[in-house]
Amino acid sequence: MRQAGRYMPEYRALRTRYSFLELCHTPEAAAEASMLPVTLLGIDGVIVFSDILVTLEAMGMDLSFDEGKGPILGDPIRSRADIGRLRHYDANVGTGYLPAAIRLLVQRLDGSLPVLGFAGAPYTLACYAVEGKTARHYAKTKSFMHTDPVGFRELLHRLADAAADLLIAQIEAGAELVQLFDTWAGDLMPDEFRAFALPAAAHVIERVQKTGTPIVYFVNGVGGKLHDIQSAGADVLGVDWRIGLDAVRAEVGPGMPLQGNLDPCTLYAPVEVIESRVRDVLAQNGTGPHIFNLGHGILPDVPVANAKALVNAVKTWGLR
Repeated sequence: MRQAGRYMPEYRALRTRYSFLELCHTPEAAAEASMLPVTLLGIDGVIVFSDILVTLEAMGMDLSFDEGKGPILGDPIRSRADIGRLRHYDANVGTGYLPAAIRLLVQRLDGSLPVLGFAGAPYTLACYAVEGKTARHYAKTKSFMHTDPVGFRELLHRLADAAADLLIAQIEAGAELVQLFDTWAGDLMPDEFRAFALPAAAHVIERVQKTGTPIVYFVNGVGGKLHDIQSAGADVLGVDWRIGLDAVRAEVGPGMPLQGNLDPCTLYAPVEVIESRVRDVLAQNGTGPHIFNLGHGILPDVPVANAKALVNAVKTWGLR
């Protein structure tokens, strides 16, 4: 959840030497960014520094990042004919810098902490591929989905195999757990989620699980889709902050590993409030297996001291 990022002065110093994409593309620099939370926060697992959109870049899309507007894809996929522009690629070549960064981290950590990898889920990648940028309602994506469902499923299938290839390359490089980010799938109606996003994500999960490495499936906006999301077969269910873990536990049972789900804005609060909210999340989860995490990405102006207070609180009250 942006474990390393703009809230860290050390990361901002690193960015004076590299653009965002250069940082992603340079294994030594990506490994350096990935290690910052180890020394600054004392975290329990190291998330490799990258971005979900490197998959689309490797497939031939023109990717850039505007500091004020976020990601820009200059050649959107707006029709079935456009899908042919997406190329198949070898994840160890087209995105070889990512497994290379993981290998550096595994070597540096020498078993002291696990390295975690990730990729964008097919529907979320499709949203960026079709819109060409972050959008409010993803209207162009949904228009494509509704007017040409066969073509849209073809796009999702292509993206699913690309995401699975990237995750497997990270696992082969030493990642001990990987996460599939479906940031925009929560915006779908339940039947649309079942018809489009879910089967594509399940395909990725099925391929990854053949490696024996566990996978987290995170849907931002999981509420109302819990039953369906379980059917995707992921080993861990990522949960955003809009639903309590107690409600999730009531739906999925005590044995399902959960990840989440503190509201990222809680990190603007005083330390005593952060500590109280951490205890609330832990209590809502109960005694089931749980990876404490934010319910979405850490925000760029959060004080580092508050992030550290969060980690300390989890270690104080969360370990069993």
